[in-house]
Amino acid sequence: MSPQSAPATPRHAPPSLGFNLAGIAALALLLAVGAAYLIDELGRTSRVPTPSLDDRNPIVQTISGRELTIPTAWFRYGEQIRDGFTNQIDLTVMFAPDGATALTVQVMLLPRSRARTSSTLLDAVYLHQFGDKTLAGIPGLVGKPLGAAAGYDGEHVWYDPLSANPFVAKCMAPISPGAPEQCVRTVYLPSGIAAVYAFDAIALQSWRQFDDQMQLWLEKIGAW
Repeated sequence: MSPQSAPATPRHAPPSLGFNLAGIAALALLLAVGAAYLIDELGRTSRVPTPSLDDRNPIVQTISGRELTIPTAWFRYGEQIRDGFTNQIDLTVMFAPDGATALTVQVMLLPRSRARTSSTLLDAVYLHQFGDKTLAGIPGLVGKPLGAAAGYDGEHVWYDPLSANPFVAKCMAPISPGAPEQCVRTVYLPSGIAAVYAFDAIALQSWRQFDDQMQLWLEKIGAW
């Protein structure tokens, strides 16, 4: 048989090319889905109303053996809006001190065994990290920077030095330039649930009202 009459060998793309094209298509699909999800989430965030003590439409969740009835508008994350048992609840509430603009407070509810109170950490940890410098600016509270050598660079603690069960909050420098300092305060509620509050440092100016106002929100849902 002459070379001209030999049957032509079918030309196939290299196997790796097919896999690469499939991989690129899958990646493009994932990116498209991710972009759509992000746009949807941004839209949801822009439409989220301010939480109110008058909110209705509650669901029932149980944490640490305690049944809580929580308005859906208070949930920070939509995926947590479901009835049943849970070991963590993330909420958004408002702190409105007298004569001041209302501020957002993020509240994380946890079993007591998963958290240590800020007042406990003051005695067990923070006091051993204080230097000689004292911060000013919050009437009624003492401010002390924490030691950078112990991993607390840029962090400081404000506490009430006159109370047996003091108000204590640890604050840290903002990540983004121009953003407010963020503070964290952890307490045990009378119900036995632990509450971790995260809020802008400006709220410290009205620290004496803070726990009383948080009680209003948490009593409504049965967490106090």
